[in-house]
Parts: sequence; structure tokens; C-alpha cells
Amino acid sequence: MTESRLKAVVFDWAGTVVDFGSRAPMGAFVEVFGRFGVDISIEEARGPMGLPKWDHIQALGRNPRIAEAWKAAKGAPFTDADVDAIYEVFVPLNAEVVVDYADLIPGAVETVAALRERGLKIGSTTGYTREIMERLAPLAAEQGFAPDNLVCAGDLSSGRPGALMMYRTFLDLDVWPAWSVVKVDDTDPGIAEGLAAGTWTVGVAASGNAMGLSREEYEALDDDTYLERFAAAESTLLRAGAHFVVGSVEDLLPVIDEIEGRLLRGERP
Repeated sequence: MTESRLKAVVFDWAGTVVDFGSRAPMGAFVEVFGRFGVDISIEEARGPMGLPKWDHIQALGRNPRIAEAWKAAKGAPFTDADVDAIYEVFVPLNAEVVVDYADLIPGAVETVAALRERGLKIGSTTGYTREIMERLAPLAAEQGFAPDNLVCAGDLSSGRPGALMMYRTFLDLDVWPAWSVVKVDDTDPGIAEGLAAGTWTVGVAASGNAMGLSREEYEALDDDTYLERFAAAESTLLRAGAHFVVGSVEDLLPVIDEIEGRLLRGERP
């Protein structure tokens, strides 16, 4: 086998390798805002997905409709102090429910094994906090997914959409240059994270936040609805800057081959 020019693939977690449809955070966001007297929808909760959870809450509070509802309920505008208060409730709630959404996405174990056979290291970054990942990572490992590193929201001074979590991953894995790394993610901020770091980026459409369906809901779609929803999800990820878009992690290997070919021709992301 020809030696790979790529050195690592860095995966997001929810919607990319676990939790088909990235559903675990959604109910928690709806629940926690409800506890503070403001109703938000699942669709609204999905909007900032991929950001660190504190930033996600802040972004929700800046949503014009939610901001208006918050002011009506509280008699004052939404502030960062409110973000802090919600975050303190959200993190343990998300940690509690994440265990119910820990199933690996089909093909994750096989794809990672094939990547390792090629000599690639497996990294991971996530918008989840370390507290949440302490519950989720062992469950994923029991099913066969145990990456070579894990960088969580809150580990560094800033996270997505900036590059610092990817830079930490480069250090953890001892990989460089950035063009020898592929970032796989289902959200706009996760794609932006890879682009900021200078890596190749692969968006995940069908199993992730962009489509937002459970595996059962996804498999029940008729062909026309599937094509319509997939096209919308694909468009979202391409607009975010993804170099490639796949349905799920089980579709990744042909893209890795394509990237290897481009590197052989001297192309860079």
C-alpha cells in the first residue's frame, strides 16, 4: 500500500460518530430554557449547534424572537449573567441525558478501523464539556470508538469556530502540516474550526444536525423527501465551507481516497 500523505482524521462526536441526528442536546436546551420561563423550539435550539455550549446558550439568547420572549418573561434583556445561570443548569442536565443517545452511528467502528489500517491517527474535538464527555466517552469506547485524543469545549480559552481545539489536537497527535489532517463534522462551527486550522473538511449531512432526524425517522423517509432534505443539509454544509459532504461516517473512505489523490497532484485545502 502506498504510504498515506494524510496523517490524521479528526472527528466531531454528536451527529458524526455517535447520536444519529444529534438529538441529545436539543431536548436539554428546550428543557433548560423552559425552566427559566422561556419556550424555545427544537429548530431554534439546533441553530447554533457545534458551538461550545456556553456560546450556544449565548447565541440562543441573542436570537431576536428568544430575546424578546426572555425580556417579556424576565422584564430585562438577556445578559451574559443569564448565560452563566442557564449554563450551570444545562451542563448537568445534558450529562444526564447524553447516556441515552450514546449509540455509535453505523459504520463508525469499521471506518475508523480502516483509517487506522492506513496508518492514520484518529483525533476528536467536541462542543461538549469535559463533564459531559466523562459520561459519553466510556460508552463509545465500549462500542469500539476510542480516539487517540479528546479536546472538549472549555479545555482552552476559546473553542469553535476558532482553531485552538484543532491546534491542541495537532499537538496531542504530533501531526503536521495542517493539510495532512481531515476534519469531519456535522455543523457549521465544526467545519469553520477545520477551515480556521487549515485542514481539509468533510461535512456530514444525513446523520447530523443539518438533517436532524433520528435513525428511525431517517430510514422512514420516502425517496423524494430524502433527496429534498439531504440537498438542503448538503447545501448548508457547503455554504459553511466544507470541501466535501457525505451522508454519514460510513461514506467517508472514498472521500479520503479523493483527498489523497488531490494531495498527490499537489493540491492543498
